[in-house]
Amino acid sequence: MAQRRLTDFFARRRPGVSTTLPRAKPAWRTPSPAKSAACAAAPGPGSSRKRARPPAEPTRDERVPPARKRLRLPADAVSGPSSPPAPVSPEHPSPQSKETKKAARSAGGRPCLAAQENKVPSKVTVSELKSCLQRAQELGARVQELKASAQKDAGEPSAPEDEGRLEGPCGEQMPAYQRFHALAQPGPPGLVLPYKYQVLAEMFRSMDTIVGMLYNRSETVTFAKVKQGVQDMMRKRFEERNVGQIKTVYPGSYHFRQERFVPTFKDGIKRSDYQLTIEPLLDQQAGSAAPQLTASRLLQRRQVFSQNLVARVREHHRAFLASLNPPMEVPEDQLTRWHPRFNVDGVPDIEPAELPQPPAVEKLTTAQEVLARARSLMSPRIRAKEAQKQLAQMTRRPEQEQRLQRLERLPELARVLRGVFVSERKPALTMEVACARMVGSYRAAMSPGEMEKHLQLLSELLPDWLSLHRIRTDTYVKLDKAADLAGVMEQLARLARAEETL
Repeated sequence: MAQRRLTDFFARRRPGVSTTLPRAKPAWRTPSPAKSAACAAAPGPGSSRKRARPPAEPTRDERVPPARKRLRLPADAVSGPSSPPAPVSPEHPSPQSKETKKAARSAGGRPCLAAQENKVPSKVTVSELKSCLQRAQELGARVQELKASAQKDAGEPSAPEDEGRLEGPCGEQMPAYQRFHALAQPGPPGLVLPYKYQVLAEMFRSMDTIVGMLYNRSETVTFAKVKQGVQDMMRKRFEERNVGQIKTVYPGSYHFRQERFVPTFKDGIKRSDYQLTIEPLLDQQAGSAAPQLTASRLLQRRQVFSQNLVARVREHHRAFLASLNPPMEVPEDQLTRWHPRFNVDGVPDIEPAELPQPPAVEKLTTAQEVLARARSLMSPRIRAKEAQKQLAQMTRRPEQEQRLQRLERLPELARVLRGVFVSERKPALTMEVACARMVGSYRAAMSPGEMEKHLQLLSELLPDWLSLHRIRTDTYVKLDKAADLAGVMEQLARLARAEETL
């Protein structure tokens, strides 16, 4: 019984269908045009294996609850003849809906096509939207015209498009919290400082605190110590440029100088290096001890620094008022807030003052500079020898130059020759064998004929140590192995120096 009621429920909800159609499994085939009109008819007996159930007649006492609701516009929202008709109860269909469904069935369509035609938006609604949009555009243009005419009547220059766009030192646009810092201050507007000026005031407060701690302990205050302390307090970079800006704003705050041999405990700084030292300038009363940077003095110095910053902004504000048309002039003692069009955060940066620099110290970077400096420090005796040597070089003949080059090689060649005799274990060697062995052992490339000339020069200078013996067609070389090699090499070097000075 429950299954029959459920089947009846879906059949009775479809408008225009008076009888309940049996459920059947659809055949997955493309319908032909001839059979399109019979889309609502029951399928044939061969289209499904299941047996069709007989329709159940609904009773008058049973009520069919609504399964879903269709969203339709109210009748008064859409006006005109193109509005869709009011929904009709499935139990009492209107004659117009019956005719529409009959026409759709006779044309081969389905009842769902008639429902899609009712969903087309109304033409009157689209036209109303277009008219509202056009009206809004006309009002916007009118507002712009009124604003331009008001500025023209007031005589004030119009604000440029890029007003308020500040750029940083690298050409990049500054963040919004810096460009519009003055507009974001709590409370009523007043003489607000730019963001960069407030940062500089905070740097001065931190620097004065660190300097006061070191100065009260009688410790030498250096920039390296102050820099580290300020950066730890503010979490911002603190450079010498910021110290120069502080000196520009408050010249009587500190005394700066460069000093050496300041005790430091860092590996990167030597005691001999110059360091920038900082000393606070304090008023000392007569007959009193050394002044201290107390809390009251720190507060007083901080107020003076802030007043100096406000005075600098006042100067730029005064120049801005003078550039208006017509120009304005406000007494300084009566000024309580900046002009509305004055860009406070657009005030230029403070130019840093010059700080003492370490004295220029000559640094020698190349060997040539070191030699030139050494020559300038030589005594007149030494300078005379240098001049004599240079004169000998200018007047020396090519043969003498070649002889000097051979003399310079002789100490090294004497050591190589003794090694050859020790390895061969012979009292004498032929000139050909000795030259071949020395050419292979010497560090520079040399021909056997050039090596023979060096051996001949060596035998001329030291005949007791090296002797040449010509027997028949061969020349034999004989060496004294018992002689001291170090003494021989020193003697050859001395002969080369004596020959060079001639």
